[in-house]
Amino acid sequence: MANIKSAKKRILVNETKAARNKAIKSRVKTSVKKVEAAVAAKDAETAKTALKAAISEISKAGGKGVYHKNTVARKISRLAKAVNGIA
Repeated sequence: MANIKSAKKRILVNETKAARNKAIKSRVKTSVKKVEAAVAAKDAETAKTALKAAISEISKAGGKGVYHKNTVARKISRLAKAVNGIA
């Protein structure tokens, strides 16, 4: 355990940020699973609405610095390609 005051603060701040990042990543994963489930069921309408929500969640995560911009672009591209494949 840290003895220096600033080191103790860094530990607390890092825990807070890790919890925030974990929550955001969890929301992204949930939205991606909804899109993938709709694609697996070949339900085009549900997939398109789920894709719109997923793109929003992924973009927000990228804007908050949870994901790198290229990771955001890759995730969105793969989901869009999957949805367009069933349409």
